[in-house]
Amino acid sequence: QVHLVGSGGGLVQSGDSLRLSCAPSGPYAMAWFRGAPGKERELREFVGGIEWDTRATQYLDSVRGRFTISREKNTLFLQMDDLKPEDTAVYYCAARRGIVFEDGGEYEYWGQGTQVTVSS
Repeated sequence: QVHLVGSGGGLVQSGDSLRLSCAPSGPYAMAWFRGAPGKERELREFVGGIEWDTRATQYLDSVRGRFTISREKNTLFLQMDDLKPEDTAVYYCAARRGIVFEDGGEYEYWGQGTQVTVSS
């Protein structure tokens, strides 16, 4: 059983930055999802993911170039720069055996979610 704990959310203004973290990570494929509070896992939006062994990353088109996923030791990070109001959501970290999938239904382990609110 893997118990993920995400943190780092908050209320910021458009153009600001936030860094989310999630521990522990690995040895699993790790990903960040976002959605409205209480939204089913399968319906959460894939933000990005990172493979455990190669550290190869994938991103949602609308965040590519603004968000960066990284892993340091056993902690997963999501660096979010140039935040926009449309990035407002609850952000969840998730883990699964195997490779990164964009479908939240494929993930076995989830963090509790952290709220990110971006005001214009």
